[in-house]
Amino acid sequence: MTNFPFSAIVGQEQLRKALMLCAVDPGIGGVLIRGDKGTAKSTAARALAEVLPPIELVPGCAFNCTVDSPCEHCPTCSQADRVATLSPVPFVTLPLGATEDRVLGSLDLSRALNGGQKAFQPGLLAAAYRGLLYIDEVNLLADHLVDVLLDVAAMGVNRVQREGLSVSHPARFTLVGTMNLEEGDLRPQLLDRFGLMVEVTAPREKAVRAEVVRRRIGFEANPAAYVESWRAQQDALQARLATAQELLPQVQLDDALLDLISHLCCELEVASLRADIVMYKTARAIAALDGRIEVTPQDIRGAAELVLPHRRRRKPFEQPGLNQDKLDDLMRQAQDESPPQDLPPDDMGSGQRTQDNQQNGGGQQAQGSGQPGNEPEQAIEPPDGAQQPHGSEQFESEQPQNGEQQDGEQPQRGQAEQVFAAAAGGPTARISVEAQSAPGDSAAAGRRSVARQASRGHVLRAVPNEQPTSIAIGATLRSAALRGAGGGVQVTRADLHQQVRVGTSANLILFVVDASGSMAAQRRMEALKGAVVNLLTDAYQQRDEVAVVAFRGQRAELLLAPTRSVDLAEQGLRELPTGGRTPLPHALQLALETLQRAGANARANPPLLVLLTDGKGNVPISEGGDPWRESLALAELLAERRVPALVIDTENGYLRLGRAAQLAQALGAECLTLEELSADSLALTVRARLA
Repeated sequence: MTNFPFSAIVGQEQLRKALMLCAVDPGIGGVLIRGDKGTAKSTAARALAEVLPPIELVPGCAFNCTVDSPCEHCPTCSQADRVATLSPVPFVTLPLGATEDRVLGSLDLSRALNGGQKAFQPGLLAAAYRGLLYIDEVNLLADHLVDVLLDVAAMGVNRVQREGLSVSHPARFTLVGTMNLEEGDLRPQLLDRFGLMVEVTAPREKAVRAEVVRRRIGFEANPAAYVESWRAQQDALQARLATAQELLPQVQLDDALLDLISHLCCELEVASLRADIVMYKTARAIAALDGRIEVTPQDIRGAAELVLPHRRRRKPFEQPGLNQDKLDDLMRQAQDESPPQDLPPDDMGSGQRTQDNQQNGGGQQAQGSGQPGNEPEQAIEPPDGAQQPHGSEQFESEQPQNGEQQDGEQPQRGQAEQVFAAAAGGPTARISVEAQSAPGDSAAAGRRSVARQASRGHVLRAVPNEQPTSIAIGATLRSAALRGAGGGVQVTRADLHQQVRVGTSANLILFVVDASGSMAAQRRMEALKGAVVNLLTDAYQQRDEVAVVAFRGQRAELLLAPTRSVDLAEQGLRELPTGGRTPLPHALQLALETLQRAGANARANPPLLVLLTDGKGNVPISEGGDPWRESLALAELLAERRVPALVIDTENGYLRLGRAAQLAQALGAECLTLEELSADSLALTVRARLA
């Protein structure tokens, strides 16, 4: 496969810089590339491997051993007459559907069957040693593989204890991941493991976009000839990286700049100590890449823009980023006076500390001029579809509160809809799901529903099975060996064993939110939004899919289709206006249709329905119909489809009709008030629909 030349990439200078810094110092920890679809995130990552200086490898070595310190389990490098040659840096892609055996390594089946030898078959982590491990859509990686990567990344060693094997081998690599925020965010533990993060967007200048298309078409017409036309620039860049790697050990960073690094991390409220370490390494790599042996304050600032944005996130729904104005102020302060030394963090710059309530995308990229040979990234795919809004402002109503409409009334002429902020919530409510059977392998990985006998997850045991769907290799071979076959092991169908695994899968949580005018009374919408944000926090932590249906006025609308991006649900809810009548039956009908469409998807997750309303529907589906009877009929239909549900009763005051409780009874669901939602755990049982 021929990759697009790294030197020919247009725009995205910061992305190109981050990738080159990781090439200069692999100890930085890799780079996470976030951005919209069609912005060539994958192209830049793959192109980097072509310009990395070659490394010494012994031909045929499966562990990519260093010449002077080979792995004790490597049969190739254990030979006395081994000869190393210069080889390209390994570039290994980790597929989202990879098994633990393929990633970690497993028993060498061919040697076990042919000679009865218990030998190790290296996995992808061994192949990526001293190279690049690339994960496309890393935010969709299954949790059990994330756990593997976290452990190996922390230790730099892959330890395998399985199928009678006990093997350890070095596993240091540069982790490069790409992701689209529409598909959900990344686990905080893995996010922190990426040394750098870059936000990429498609160029907005017409000239730059035209140059992107021109170069891409030229590459596709004749890849080999196009790559050769950029050979001089590629060789020059490779030589520059090799020089920077040699210069790096000589680069000095004095204590005053180290104090500045810690000062910035404290003032910008960065919790992870890894940020200080990575900023130190990144600043030195920036100096080496520029051919200098002294780090400057500007190098520190450049490192902060790449290291800190994804580490400032403190809670779910807080978008990562840097306040550029505050960073500039801190840098000016450091230049005007010596950085504070020998002071506890609470005393450092206390007079300058300001409340940072907005984050203005510190990772945004400046687009280049589009001149050949001097620009980074190339867009491969044209953006398809409109982008989701990412506004972060909270809109407060300026309308007087004493003229709110009563339940079921139309908004008065001249009365604007109101947008209420979510009330501050209490402890996060937990929804636990007790599944009677596994949702199967089609459901996305998550942490809420127990998935037994799935092909992924942790192996509990092995049981005899002549038609296994997942063979337990160790148990199968031991069974064959115990039958006393002489010489090689003879495996028969009677020896086959099935792996019994246990894992967890995500759920699809459909929130149906009442945004009618009755919610404005006594500012109930604030409490309702606070409740939904509370439940969204749980969905975020459990890696669930979410969808939101809102109803007000004359209809219900699908505010957000099923997605793994819980952040988008929170943003849409934050900007949801309140006012108008209460089309409750419309909302239940749309909820039923949404769940039916999701159920037709082969990868659909088990659904949970969360309905937040006071139950006072007053807009019928059919002309002249009874909205309440229609609502009860639709609730019973949902119950017949065995959709587990939870009803949050938003009604308050002394006089209550209790219709939300009646809806819950028709749904076969539990009914809680907003006050009760602060309980530690809410138990829902996922019924036979999961069979």
